[in-house]
Amino acid sequence: MTNHPAAARPVAPVFFSPVQQRQVMRRAANDNAARHGHDPVLRDALKHFARHGLGAAEVARQEAERAFFAGERDSYRHWLAICRTLDRRMATALEIHDGRAVR
Repeated sequence: MTNHPAAARPVAPVFFSPVQQRQVMRRAANDNAARHGHDPVLRDALKHFARHGLGAAEVARQEAERAFFAGERDSYRHWLAICRTLDRRMATALEIHDGRAVR
């Protein structure tokens, strides 16, 4: 069985002129941003994942625990949200420390 990778961009129909093809590709580049807006927690989680790789959720959990025991509630909630974005089960287990759900 042969394996054929998908094209990076969809192939435009032949009847489009080169100018029309560029216009279509330019509009389709980021069509989710207009509908869904900007999610700062997702941005922070992706940056955190870029720094720490597959262990990013564990590092976020450790940071959340450190903030919790230091009494830094805002920081705790921030790290908990990042942990939840990367690993929902780990974040659910972490919420038990607080004694209540922080959502």
